[in-house]
Amino acid sequence: MMTGFESTCSSVRTNNTCNTLLKELQQIWTEIGESEADKDRMLLELERECLEIYRRKVDEAANAKARLHQSIAAAEAEVAMLMATLGEISVNSPVHSDKKGKSLKGQLASVIPIVEDLKLKKEERMKQFADIKSQIEKITNEISGCGHIVSSMSALNLVEQELSLRKLMEYQSNLRALQKEKSERLQRVLDSVNEVHTLSGVLRLDFAKTVSEIHPSLRGSSMEHVTNISDSTLDGLDQAISRLKTERKFRFQKLKDIAGSLSELWNLMDTPKEEKVCFSKITSILGLSESEIVQPGSLSVEVIEQVSAEVERLTKLKASRLKELVMKKRSELEDICCQMHIQPDASTAADKTNALIDSGLVDPCELLANIETQICKAKGEVLSRKEIMDKIDRWLSACDEEKWLEDYNQDENRYSAGRGAHINLKRAERARIMLNKIPVMVDTLISKTLAWEKEKEKLFLYDGVRLVSILEDYKQARRHKEEEKKRARDQKKLQDMLLAEKESIYGSKPSPRRTNSFRKPNVYRAYGNGSVTPSPRRNSVGSATPELLTPRSYSGRQNGYFKEMRRLSTAPLNFVAIQKEDTMSFSSACGSEPESPPQV
Repeated sequence: MMTGFESTCSSVRTNNTCNTLLKELQQIWTEIGESEADKDRMLLELERECLEIYRRKVDEAANAKARLHQSIAAAEAEVAMLMATLGEISVNSPVHSDKKGKSLKGQLASVIPIVEDLKLKKEERMKQFADIKSQIEKITNEISGCGHIVSSMSALNLVEQELSLRKLMEYQSNLRALQKEKSERLQRVLDSVNEVHTLSGVLRLDFAKTVSEIHPSLRGSSMEHVTNISDSTLDGLDQAISRLKTERKFRFQKLKDIAGSLSELWNLMDTPKEEKVCFSKITSILGLSESEIVQPGSLSVEVIEQVSAEVERLTKLKASRLKELVMKKRSELEDICCQMHIQPDASTAADKTNALIDSGLVDPCELLANIETQICKAKGEVLSRKEIMDKIDRWLSACDEEKWLEDYNQDENRYSAGRGAHINLKRAERARIMLNKIPVMVDTLISKTLAWEKEKEKLFLYDGVRLVSILEDYKQARRHKEEEKKRARDQKKLQDMLLAEKESIYGSKPSPRRTNSFRKPNVYRAYGNGSVTPSPRRNSVGSATPELLTPRSYSGRQNGYFKEMRRLSTAPLNFVAIQKEDTMSFSSACGSEPESPPQV
């Protein structure tokens, strides 16, 4: 309203001024004496000039209006373009909201700040895009291995490039993916370099030279900043690791073979532990896998040469000691066979092996290997015979107790009150219990032996004699012994009856003391301190009681190799012979008396 009022006042002042000037002009024309026609003509010219001025002013105003419209349209277009570029298109545009009720200049004045604000926003967005794209191109070049970096500002098309937040987020996502890939590649490079360092240390190779051949940046101290992470570097590291692992595998196998030969030579020559100490680190790695070997220099050329030199030295020394080793292994074989009463293979006897080695017809190593095979076979035989051998030992122990008990029973002073008598009484009681178990032991041993022979499909030999035959002979001898004892007891009863009958007829007379020619000391091993004095007993020279043959008896009679002459035999008292001696002594004594009746 104020603007309209001001316009009206200005128009009134203009009209007043024009009327005043027109009156003044007409007065001047009157004073001059201008005609009415001239006055009308000059007024028309004046009116025409005024119209031209108005028309020119109107045109100028129209042009100014058009320019304002054009400026506003350009500003609006720029706002729209900037908003489209920035991705901020909105239905409620700030330009259209500020346009209502405003003049063109007001509209233009309201659009210009928006344009300036959008331009500043665009510049900031462009800087963000430029920074992100610069990082993307830098990381991309690092990954691709290119050395030059293209300027991001020159590469970024500011007219056509989309600067929206969505596009910015895409670039940021791409940058994060590239940064992650760079981090992973850098970690792969560092891991590969560490592995190359470990392998180079194990093989004792020049680490710096190895990585420099792949890329010089791998030698840097601040590797996370300067390390090349391109595909070519990763491929080079993978190839170097593969090459070093192949070399490690080759050296490990070579060292393993050489160390195996060294161990065989040590075992062959019974090398003392003092000489093995210097190679303990080398032999300790043989039980590890290739990946577990990390000690520097473990597979160096120097170590392999050192072990090879030791193997060569022992190989030369082996030739002079093989004969001694063969004899030692043969002695070991004989000891094993002797302990289990097995006859060793005669083909590797000491005299034969000495002759073969001296003649050069047989390689000592082959002969030694043959004896080693025989030792392994003998040890396996020992394990399979162990159960039966344990039963044989228990049987022989029972036979020893039986022999001791027989000697003990012949001692007339066994019930005396001497020192150690009670110990012998207890032993005798245990021996009688064990004596009753001997038949069962023998039968069980026979059944076990037959089962073993059936399983192994060969005979069970004891010092070269079949064990079943020994046991059968023992059973037969034991039956004969029992029969002899029974006959002796019957004969003694008959002699006692005859003696009692004579005493009833002639009377009882004491027998004279027997001469020493009929005495024979009875020797048995007493328990304790030996205080029990054995009494003499008579042995008939012509006794027909058979001996009880045991494996020890066969060892003494049939196996001359081990020189084992131990015999478990029993020589029971011949009661028939004793009674004959007693009768002769009694008859001679009675015949010397004057009151004796005449002999019939």
